[in-house]
Amino acid sequence: MISEPEMAGEFGGVDTREVVGGFDEEPGGELRPRRPWQWALGGAVMASVLWTAALFLYGGGDRTPDLSGYQLKQDPCPSLRLKAIGEVIAPREPTTKVDSGLLRHAALDQIQCSIPLRFLAGAGESGKGWFTGYTVGITVALHKKTDPGAEFEARRRVTDDGVLPEEQVETVPDLGDKAYLLTRDNGNAELRVLEGGAVLSLDLSVFTYYQSERDGEGEDENAVGGGPELPDLSLYRSAMITDMRDLMSSLKR
Repeated sequence: MISEPEMAGEFGGVDTREVVGGFDEEPGGELRPRRPWQWALGGAVMASVLWTAALFLYGGGDRTPDLSGYQLKQDPCPSLRLKAIGEVIAPREPTTKVDSGLLRHAALDQIQCSIPLRFLAGAGESGKGWFTGYTVGITVALHKKTDPGAEFEARRRVTDDGVLPEEQVETVPDLGDKAYLLTRDNGNAELRVLEGGAVLSLDLSVFTYYQSERDGEGEDENAVGGGPELPDLSLYRSAMITDMRDLMSSLKR
């Protein structure tokens, strides 16, 4: 038979002081309540361990974006060839100066420019009649402090004219991390690309205007009938993608 002293002293080898969770033992053998700050300290240590583990597994939300090799050492617009668009529409206008706006900042480097293509004459005599004009807009933004990925996705249907219907936004595969082609009803198509901390846009716009015989003095357009219909810019999807790839490559050299 096991005696009472043996049961009290052994009982699975567990010290009775370990079973009492909210008390510490005084030197004289008395138990006193554990101070609240000790519990708080233990909780803070555990929270810190869990947070560190989460950062290791999933990464921090405020990490510096990876620019994927992109640099804006100089303005890329003057030397941008737009070869593919030039072949299917018209080459860029060589006599028109390209106005660019270059921003350099600790948080963001950005360039914006507008590149006109050569005018295409419509029906009529030389120097008179309807003309069709195209313009290519380029925007490159390198985010050096904040990851633009979430905002890029949230604003994928947002334009200056409002929010486009889902059917007017097409996902473009195998281009950067994410890419979308937005086609509007007002003669505008825009290709947007996200790669790391870089956001790039190639915007193609088309417009028509009437040129009278008198140099620079336009007639009432209503008097000469309606102008030509604006072309379907989605036909130039492949050319826009090709020229976007050329732009992306040029910024990584």
